[in-house]
Amino acid sequence: MELHHLYSEAIPPQENQFQVPNMQPGREEEIRPGKTVMVIGSGGREHAIVDALSRSPRVQKIYACPGNPGMAKHATCVPIGVTDIQDLVDFAKEKHVDLTVVGPEASLAAGVADAFKAEGLRIFGPTKAGARIESSKEFAKEIMEKYGVPTGFYKSFDKYEDAKAYAESLPLPTVIKYDGLAAGKGVVVAATREEADAALKDMLLDSAFGQGRVLIEEFLDGPEFSFMCAVGGRKVYPLALAQDHKRAYDADKGPNTGGMGAYSPLPFISEEIREKALKEILQRTADGLAEEGIDYTGILYGGLILTKDGPKVIEFNARFGDPETEVVLPRLESDIYDLFDAAIDSADHETKWSDDACLGVVLASDGYPGSYKKGVELDFDGCSKVFHMGTAVKDGKLLSAGGRVAMVTGKGKTLEEAAANAYADVKKSAREGLFYRSDIGKHSLTKA
Repeated sequence: MELHHLYSEAIPPQENQFQVPNMQPGREEEIRPGKTVMVIGSGGREHAIVDALSRSPRVQKIYACPGNPGMAKHATCVPIGVTDIQDLVDFAKEKHVDLTVVGPEASLAAGVADAFKAEGLRIFGPTKAGARIESSKEFAKEIMEKYGVPTGFYKSFDKYEDAKAYAESLPLPTVIKYDGLAAGKGVVVAATREEADAALKDMLLDSAFGQGRVLIEEFLDGPEFSFMCAVGGRKVYPLALAQDHKRAYDADKGPNTGGMGAYSPLPFISEEIREKALKEILQRTADGLAEEGIDYTGILYGGLILTKDGPKVIEFNARFGDPETEVVLPRLESDIYDLFDAAIDSADHETKWSDDACLGVVLASDGYPGSYKKGVELDFDGCSKVFHMGTAVKDGKLLSAGGRVAMVTGKGKTLEEAAANAYADVKKSAREGLFYRSDIGKHSLTKA
């Protein structure tokens, strides 16, 4: 591959009719002491990582592969796909990248961290073996069972008839999960037998997410929350808690999505519960992975639920959550480069967080998470902080180019203030062809 220097592109090469101009001409010639960092990915999560890195006094230069128009404010976007592993390695070596941060799960499952480590390159992201905590829900359940991490009971199946018979033996609702990567859409909480059967047919007979297995799990009841931690071996560095909203429409109606909004902090999680989750879930899982001989370096994301018996695991991810990252990292007051650096070396580090609240609302294309149109013209002028998720530039215009288009965020001394600020900017930027939820934060706001 010919490497593209000083070149920015909104989305991966297969859709390169949308090109992003370099939004800061001459940035390549800036000289200030510091580190060169590469961020792999093109969504809102990666935009938030780039934004946080841009605040680090240790960072001189940021590359985003492939990046998006929002990232181009702080990074040089380079059109290398997230699973083009050798091209990413070659680029990191040529540009003398000091640290690479991996955003998407697809990169991790493809073994990007293994390839970088084999070349002696510093990378924040688990190896392919570690990424199985997300890429195989069955593997994650086995780790939890073996090391006493609280979660619901389950059984796995690869035959439709067996899965259907077991699902019919359980009380409703029934939780059905695809055992593999499904972009946040491989989970169905079936309220009826018909919904359960449709999900099993979708996953096992129609191979909606590819060939694979399904897990049928116990339904756990209670408020859900996201607990992300940076991990370096047995060292666990907790991040601020967040809660996202998976359903497409208000009042938690409609299909599951990749996330329609999020907020942080969480008033319904006490410090006692947080410490219990940290000790009995995140730390215990990190220790278990280490016992299995897996040198886990990266984010361990706990999708948790507060049941009457305490916090339990719904799922694990091996990377920053999206959209939670977009409301967590703006609250980080310490240097994120120092956090990544410490985790890679399993060194001591303490993160510092703002007391301010942050709330974000996703603008999505009409039809999402099903089929949707691209090309809605966007305008975020006057908005405080917008993280691009699926945008592109064509003929000098900023356009929608994905199902989830952007996350509009607001900060404030309280969640109510953060929500008011976020929705004021949502009203400025909403357009025909886009939709959003009007009740983000409803579980914690005194005025929904």
